[in-house]
Amino acid sequence: MAGDVITPAISDRICAHMNDDHADAVLIYAKVFGNASEATAAKMLAIDPEGMDISAEVDGQEQAVRVAFDHTLADSEDAHQTLIAMIKQARQKG
Repeated sequence: MAGDVITPAISDRICAHMNDDHADAVLIYAKVFGNASEATAAKMLAIDPEGMDISAEVDGQEQAVRVAFDHTLADSEDAHQTLIAMIKQARQKG
């Protein structure tokens, strides 16, 4: 089943869900894939077919982090599956 094209509205919905329900995952994305290993908190600001923008807190300072995906996302379902795969990959690294 195909998902919705990733519009700004879909991006906002995904970000709100990730920040509210999966803040730990967002922090892992910033640390493992965004080279912000010192981050203590993170918030997903936007997601698009190429990657996601995260605001990470490093030493009390906000730091912009861009995490590129390994492929261009087709739709919101692809985003969902990709985000899950990235968490599994990050946990295996850790």
